[in-house]
Amino acid sequence: MPINITMPALSPTMEEGNLSKWLVKEGDKVKSGDVIAEIETDKATMEVEAVDEGTVAKIIVPAGTEGVKVNALIAILAGEGEDVSAAAAGGAATAPAPKTEAAPAATPAAVPVTDKAPAASTPAPVAASGDRVFSSPLARRLAKEAGIDLSAVSGTGPHGRVVKSDIEKAVAGGVAKPAPAAAAQAAPAPALAKAPSDDAVLKLFEPGSYELVPHDGMRKTIAKRLVESKQTIPHFYVTVDCELDALLALRAQLNDAAPRKDGAPAYKLSVNDMIIKALALSLRDVPDANVSWTESNMVKHKHADVGVAVAIPGGLITPIIRNAELKSLSAISNEMKDLGKRAKERKLKPEEYQGGTTAVSNMGMMGVKHFAAVVNPPHATILAVGAGEERVVVKNGEMKIANVMTVTLSTDHRCVDGALGAEFLGAFKRYIENPMGMLV
Repeated sequence: MPINITMPALSPTMEEGNLSKWLVKEGDKVKSGDVIAEIETDKATMEVEAVDEGTVAKIIVPAGTEGVKVNALIAILAGEGEDVSAAAAGGAATAPAPKTEAAPAATPAAVPVTDKAPAASTPAPVAASGDRVFSSPLARRLAKEAGIDLSAVSGTGPHGRVVKSDIEKAVAGGVAKPAPAAAAQAAPAPALAKAPSDDAVLKLFEPGSYELVPHDGMRKTIAKRLVESKQTIPHFYVTVDCELDALLALRAQLNDAAPRKDGAPAYKLSVNDMIIKALALSLRDVPDANVSWTESNMVKHKHADVGVAVAIPGGLITPIIRNAELKSLSAISNEMKDLGKRAKERKLKPEEYQGGTTAVSNMGMMGVKHFAAVVNPPHATILAVGAGEERVVVKNGEMKIANVMTVTLSTDHRCVDGALGAEFLGAFKRYIENPMGMLV
């Protein structure tokens, strides 16, 4: 029977994407693991692998199509020995219409992979109730006939896909039959304010005095998340000045001491690298600030995963340094260089920019002295970093020159209130002004 290839979800929050390129054409034979298309989300471009073997019978969604909904039919495969023209006609006729709302866990015939990432070779863990379960059409039919819950079966096929033999083993082993009950529906999100219509804005300007640039996916996502953040998070701001002279001296000493490989230093620390480390250690020292808010719980994180805002054409992305409190400055520096480079190429994996427990936005290199950043949920904090500059300071009753930078901590006041925010920012200031503490 025809095999439907549907638009894959490249991340848990993805609702639609752009089908930027097909790497196969109608009539091509594909096998499991072949890269067949490139899908562009708001943050990255990712390759998609075929899961099934067969012949491309029909491409439903042409390359360059924008706003393709997750689970929408994008192509049809003819199985081995199946008539290609019949498969194309039959698959298109029986394909379900794409849904505009979040679809239930459908089974796509293609799975996303990152640039040049190898295919998984070990069984995937059992999916939690409600998660997407990859399985072959035959395995789904056998599971339905046997009354077996697919999420209770570990797959041994490509990318952990559940196949016929897995169902047969499950039947023999007496896997629990009842399927899980549907999860309770989450409370609806508060209505967000709508932007003024094009007509309402354009009538304020003289015809011909402007041009219209359509919003791309990234700009739409940034706008949606920032409006949601400002409408749902009660922001609170704390600002301090930090002296940088000791940090700059230590940075120069560490860079001078860097071992060389093939004539180049093994690392070159930036001030931002040291800020990331100081922020992570501050969360370690003040764990009550390393949290996320939900309606029912305070999520207390065990590690400091620091997102770092990186400007890219058309917007920004926030790659994450995981477990930053445990990493050396050189490791943070080299990881950040790699993430920053791939961010600008839009080659980051979703897990490299989604999540995190805090973030830092540094506009100091642009000459900005002071600003306040917007908290990006699920974070409860974000640190806005201004430029380091020579200023006159008073020490022991005397005026002296010092390198000083101004930083502002934005917090979600529901979980990080004034006193806690001040304690957290005080810890950060101590690490910046006494940077040797970051080395022990």
